Amino acid sequence: MNRRDMIKKAGTAVAGFSLISLNAMANNSSGATNPLFASETTDATAATLTATTSVENSAAEPAQNTSAATASTQNNPASLGDRKKILVIGAHPDDPETAAGGTMALFAKAGHEVVSVYMTKGERGITGKSLQEAADIRVPEAKAACKILGARPVFMTQIDGDAQINPERYVEMRELIAAEKPDMVFTHWPIDGHPDHRVCSLLVYDAWRRLGYSFELYYFEVMSGTQTQLFHPTDWVNITDVATIKEQACFCHVSQNMKPLYDEWHIPMEKFRGLELRCPRAEAFIHLRRDTNDIF
Repeated sequence: MNRRDMIKKAGTAVAGFSLISLNAMANNSSGATNPLFASETTDATAATLTATTSVENSAAEPAQNTSAATASTQNNPASLGDRKKILVIGAHPDDPETAAGGTMALFAKAGHEVVSVYMTKGERGITGKSLQEAADIRVPEAKAACKILGARPVFMTQIDGDAQINPERYVEMRELIAAEKPDMVFTHWPIDGHPDHRVCSLLVYDAWRRLGYSFELYYFEVMSGTQTQLFHPTDWVNITDVATIKEQACFCHVSQNMKPLYDEWHIPMEKFRGLELRCPRAEAFIHLRRDTNDIF
């Protein structure tokens, strides 16, 4: 049996450089390789295959159009007592969905708990509306998007366009994350053209350090080139099978005229990451590891 047939028989999800199965996903808290993601390695020809709870390295040609959702129907992590909690923390309503909506949907389909955290309520996101009026429109839109993705929405107290970094805001973010006790957190890459995105990223990073690196930290990209800058992924997720679900969730943000924005920015990003991954549509992330990124 050749390698490709072995992978298919094992019921794995294949994503570019790494070959993964969902029944062992999100186990990085112990320092193990995260089997959800396709991870770049020092040898571009290397691939990581996770079968049940074991990990072995092998050289393999990536297969195409295989989805994590397929594996989840065979090996549901929740049924194996391995249910994880994933927080996706964005500065505004629509940031988590556009940046990681496919990955969120895959986690939810696999039986994990997904929480979408919004640092603001998008108060300055609708021209001609007061802060409260805009929030009253955008919060229901975010809730509708979360329902489609299978996520639980949480709203913080910062104000769109006036996000702040100060001792009180550090505490607020840290306490929220500590209360949720996540296994994995996704948030904005800090080099970004939007000041609210930069604030969100730094608050989460501070919480990660002060909470003793108790969760795995991943950065996502939003509108790369005009917002996210200098983003070089370490991990990819094949979202081909849930791309329609992601779009439906993003289109809940009617007030943002999302369709033309999605067509102009997000579909090209997904297709570009898919080219890197050798699949039609993908999302990409940077995994910050303490052992290689922390001098202390």
